[in-house]
Amino acid sequence: MDFSLSEDQTLFQDAIKGFLGDAAPLDTVRLAAAGDQSVARDLTQGLMELGAGQILVPEAHAGLGLGVLDAVLVQEALGAAVAPASYLATSMAIAGLNALGDETHKADLLPKIATGEVRIGVAVAERVGARDGAGVKASDGGLLGNSLFALETCDATHVLVCDADGALWLADVEAEGLTRTPLRTIDRTRDFAELTFEGVVATKLPEDNRPGDAADRMVAVGRLLLAADTLGAAQTMLERAVDYAKERKQFKRVIGSFQSVKHMCAEMSAQLEPARALVWHAAHALDEDMDEAALMICLAKAHLAEVGTFIARTSTEVHGGMGFTDLLGLHYWFKRIGANRQLLGGPELVRAEAATLQGWA
Repeated sequence: MDFSLSEDQTLFQDAIKGFLGDAAPLDTVRLAAAGDQSVARDLTQGLMELGAGQILVPEAHAGLGLGVLDAVLVQEALGAAVAPASYLATSMAIAGLNALGDETHKADLLPKIATGEVRIGVAVAERVGARDGAGVKASDGGLLGNSLFALETCDATHVLVCDADGALWLADVEAEGLTRTPLRTIDRTRDFAELTFEGVVATKLPEDNRPGDAADRMVAVGRLLLAADTLGAAQTMLERAVDYAKERKQFKRVIGSFQSVKHMCAEMSAQLEPARALVWHAAHALDEDMDEAALMICLAKAHLAEVGTFIARTSTEVHGGMGFTDLLGLHYWFKRIGANRQLLGGPELVRAEAATLQGWA
């Protein structure tokens, strides 16, 4: 049995990497981190033109009808380039819509999302864990409450919101009573916001299955893409550390010839390579609707959080004092990995879920 990527998958990921290499160099990332919103807009449009937005959209709705593994490959490339494009929320929203039984909304929204005509942010963080006072409730007067760490809402036309009961609502970002407050986090390459709902009129999306199943699917896909993003970011940090060790000289020798530096680079590689197989297998399990899919996603999210943190720290140490400077830019990957670690559940929370799934807790 062949466990490698198909030729089409490899070519598609290479195309994404090539596009990002040209469109998202480090200087462009710096512009986005400084607040230039046009960078993310242009990168997102470029991804849409390459077909990235159509990956999870079924063929019946003008999409490519591919699997989550294909979306994982795109997100891995985005993490490697620490690109400030909007893709995570789009994929989560498509996954949530696909999990609904209502064909009317899918037929209306999915083709528009695939082309970028409709841009959707997501507010589902409270499905994982809510702070005191956070959460959205539905009432006769509309949606009430607030949602923290809503993803990619800055340039969105709509937002997909999960209420306290797990139901999904589609709200126009210009709806009366909806207030968006940008959140400043360590990761300046991503768009986070707090959404406040004061009687916002929204459309409830009907579910055929248990209420909350679609929201849980969104969280699962989001966690998997975050793991893939960390995988890509960690790979870049490893490669940059190795390249630096081959060039930096001390005592008239490149530091890569020192045993301690060799061990640091070897340990990073040894921890990262098995993680790639874990992410790919979790995506395959989800695509094939395997019983172990939820467990594997939890394990992938938690394990990549730990491996990514180790590589981010170790790569910075290999670079020495240069690793902390803005001139080198390594901190953009460091902070992306740190944000990914906590989004949609830190490793402790996700491992607790994995234990519950296995009947251990």
